[in-house]
Amino acid sequence: MTKSALPLLLLAAAIPAAAEQKPMMPDVAEARALVQQFGGTLKGELQAAMKSGGPTAAIEVCHTRAPEIAADLSTGGWEVARTSMKPRNPDNAPDAWETQIMEQFEAQKAEGKPVQTLEYSEVVTTENGTEFRYMKAIPTQGVCLTCHGTDIQAPVKAKLDALYPEDKARGYAEGDIRGAFTLRHSM
Repeated sequence: MTKSALPLLLLAAAIPAAAEQKPMMPDVAEARALVQQFGGTLKGELQAAMKSGGPTAAIEVCHTRAPEIAADLSTGGWEVARTSMKPRNPDNAPDAWETQIMEQFEAQKAEGKPVQTLEYSEVVTTENGTEFRYMKAIPTQGVCLTCHGTDIQAPVKAKLDALYPEDKARGYAEGDIRGAFTLRHSM
């Protein structure tokens, strides 16, 4: 073997090793940015609907736009959604992992941790492979009680009943954990 062929062999040996490296793990900061974008976009549209048409208009926005916003953000390997122990839409019911994390959030809240700070991430192995999962608790704010509280006005109840016949997302108080943003990314 010539002296000049040796560097080429070393380079060729290094290529398969580099190609076999695992993809970079999704970043918690990236998950947080997606949650901020989802929450910010939805909140802005809900506020505009409340101003222009009141709570029944906001319910319609939540019904149509929340899934669209989640779908728009579900790119680059991310799946972005919301879930709750008391879902308004049964399609948003938590899976076993999400249930476990929300139970942890409730325990942390009971210990005095502020709901807005509750988040969790983990790499999990499923039957479909390894994935990065992230959740961020959604606190119930005063304005949320218009549609999620205990004293819901008749027109709002009627709209909720029409759009969400299996609605369980009522009876909250300010400061409760209403649900969570839930993200996953295949690895």
